[in-house]
Amino acid sequence: MGSFRTVDSLGHESRMGQPPPGQPRKKSRWWLWLLIVIVVVLGFAGWRYRAARAADNQAQNAAPGGRPRGAGLAVPVVVTTAQRGDLPVYFDGLGTVTAFNTVTVHTRVDGQLDKVLFREGQFVHEGDLLVQIDPRPFQVQLEQAQGQLAKDQAQLHDAQANAARYLALYKEGVFPKQQSDTQEALAQQFEGAIKSDQAQIDSAKLQLTYCRVTAPISGRVGLRLIDSGNIVHANDQNGLVVITQLQPIAVIFTLPQDQLPPVYTQLRAGAQLPVDAYDRADAAKIETGKLLTIDNQIDTSTGTYKLKAVFQNPNNILFPNQFVNVHLLVDTKRGLVVVPAAAIQRGPQGTYVYAVDKTNTAHIRQVTLAMTSGNSVGISAGIEPGDVAVIDGQDRLQEGSKVEARPAQGSPASSGARPAANPSSPGQSSEGKPARKSSAGGQSQ
Repeated sequence: MGSFRTVDSLGHESRMGQPPPGQPRKKSRWWLWLLIVIVVVLGFAGWRYRAARAADNQAQNAAPGGRPRGAGLAVPVVVTTAQRGDLPVYFDGLGTVTAFNTVTVHTRVDGQLDKVLFREGQFVHEGDLLVQIDPRPFQVQLEQAQGQLAKDQAQLHDAQANAARYLALYKEGVFPKQQSDTQEALAQQFEGAIKSDQAQIDSAKLQLTYCRVTAPISGRVGLRLIDSGNIVHANDQNGLVVITQLQPIAVIFTLPQDQLPPVYTQLRAGAQLPVDAYDRADAAKIETGKLLTIDNQIDTSTGTYKLKAVFQNPNNILFPNQFVNVHLLVDTKRGLVVVPAAAIQRGPQGTYVYAVDKTNTAHIRQVTLAMTSGNSVGISAGIEPGDVAVIDGQDRLQEGSKVEARPAQGSPASSGARPAANPSSPGQSSEGKPARKSSAGGQSQ
């Protein structure tokens, strides 16, 4: 391409396409335009690629007739069979094991501790000899009282003989009436002294009895609080040993005040409410007992009330001051359709389950919850006994999805439920463990 000459008004000559003399030449910007073109081309290509992918996915997900193709694919799920059964209503609380009776054994006399006849931790029965206090000082007191009694008895015999003689001489007129009365009064004084001597003897015998300290109750002996050879006193604060009664034993636990009416109603009706004591982890049942009574007031600071349960504790597993989790069986809801809690789904329209029909097709069933008990849910409407419900894999399901059903372990039995015709005790699951907590009402908690 050629250049052209031009002459400006001042007479300067220049060529087209070249800057005037004295001005720097402008750099070419063709690479910027090239970059803009490349970006536009790449953006258009990406848009076309995404549109093509979207159309392809829509074509793959749409079957003839507009039905989602995913409904024809077998989705692996875990299912269980709903059954009609009974659900226990449990109230859960925290409790502390308390000995039915606790006795600190004291001596009732002062003296030297002669023998300790029990072993620490030993189970003793009421009346068993525990310790022996040196009895010799009290034996001496007994002998002294017995000697004084013999002396007063001899003096009484002499006074009575003199009184009889004085009375005979008075009747003959030898002595006046006053001397006869004085002798009679002396004899009565010795009779009183004899009664006092007998009381001293009884007291000394009682002190000797107190030298043998026996168990006032049956129970477990704790660590001894004093050793042999020490001088003990009746007013010692610590005592000799502590005995706690373990059979039976009590558990004091608390429940919220809102749960008082059903418990109180059952007690007034004379019902024997079972109580299960579980370990600290609330995993293993320790012992089963029954509710004994409830406290007569509510704690205003916590809004709870106290209850007392009694356990026979035949194996001495429960121990005083032990922490336990308590499950109080208040009632049993009968004739509910029971499914595991994992089957319950929640959405904008409420609670529902995925039910699988005989063609292995999943359908959404709206359900009404009656109560929740541990890992089980009682349903009052929506499904019937024998219906198959999905308990795992619901996130990949929709209405009409084809499923590959795999029964759950232990199906059709559901944990925490008891079949209505089963004679076993209410609240027992297939593993023998009761439901941990229950709530009655129209919704799950």
